[in-house]
Amino acid sequence: MSNNLRGKYAIAGVGHSRLGKVPEMGPIGMFAVAAQNAIADAGLTKEDVDGLITRGPDDVYCHHQRVGAALGLNVTYSTSTDNGGASQVLGVAMACMAIDAGLCNTVIVGFGRDTWSRTHRDETARKRVNIGIQNQGEFGPEFGWFGAPSNYAVSARRHMKLYGTTKEQLGHIAVAFRGHASRNPNAFLQKPLTIEEYLNARMIVDPLCLYDCSIYIDGAAAVVVTSAERARDLKQPPAHVMGFGFGNRLSGWFEESNMLTTGAKEAGEAAYRMAGIGPGDVDTAQLYDCFTQMVLLQLEDYGFCKKGEGGPFAGSGALLLDGAMPTNTSGGQLSEGHTEGMLQIVEGVRQIRHEHGPDRQVKDAEVALVSGHGGNTACQSAMILAREAS
Repeated sequence: MSNNLRGKYAIAGVGHSRLGKVPEMGPIGMFAVAAQNAIADAGLTKEDVDGLITRGPDDVYCHHQRVGAALGLNVTYSTSTDNGGASQVLGVAMACMAIDAGLCNTVIVGFGRDTWSRTHRDETARKRVNIGIQNQGEFGPEFGWFGAPSNYAVSARRHMKLYGTTKEQLGHIAVAFRGHASRNPNAFLQKPLTIEEYLNARMIVDPLCLYDCSIYIDGAAAVVVTSAERARDLKQPPAHVMGFGFGNRLSGWFEESNMLTTGAKEAGEAAYRMAGIGPGDVDTAQLYDCFTQMVLLQLEDYGFCKKGEGGPFAGSGALLLDGAMPTNTSGGQLSEGHTEGMLQIVEGVRQIRHEHGPDRQVKDAEVALVSGHGGNTACQSAMILAREAS
């Protein structure tokens, strides 16, 4: 991965819509609100925006056009991405590359989806959503395979068998993130979770229980990407994009050891190389946590601990605010709410800005790693943000 883009571009503004149960607003409306908030956060107006990169519901045709119409934008560069939860970090990288190519100067990148409302409508709508989810994987219901939890449950069981990982160690991930969410007034789930409550929760797909799974919400989030030079003159301290990388195990989750060593390994290596740092230089990680098992795998693949040691690492308290690697400090998708990783980018920026009070701020945070994961479990993206472009 070339380092010629290192530190040249930055996230200058962040924003989100209301999170949780927002049945009165669709995904386009929530995205527009998030984008408006991000533009205002940067101290800009919509007339300053000439690029738009979106990720939204799979059934919305030409999603970026719909969002652009809602915002009243005319831009020189726009597109929609299709890498699932890996799309948001990819979108920021694409924005940097598009600006570097001279296609635009200031880009909105974001995500919006009414997932809670979609799954709480009438029975016909629920069936339509569920059928779509089931048919996206390598195997379908004809094999007894129902939904994403099955994929990560098999990975978790295999990890347990090979490395001695325990369910309680997975529980420490859920408990830590809920503790962070309890300090976040925007989080969907704020009530603290105990390890006993976790262990007694109903099973979803063995060994994953209710609290191993991310939370469906209605919500949207967006960021403004522009040149670092321009960002320095704007309203907020810039979060410099120091590196990014991708790893796409397109051969599938069940091929070879892909469910134990994911594309995060390649994504992280490329991002670290571009940024000129290593895992030991990262102050906080905002990891894609669709399931606790995916957090455990990324802790290993991004080099925060050795392969097979993710369970003991999580169980040691390392993910807490005062731990060795404060992780998902807003609560993550397990507690703040599932927005396909876009809120992780927002939180990474806020930590780099030192925006939070002492109850949520990682002390002296200078470097954040943000990850994305998706595309039927195949795709992984990583980004390094830093307070200083050095």
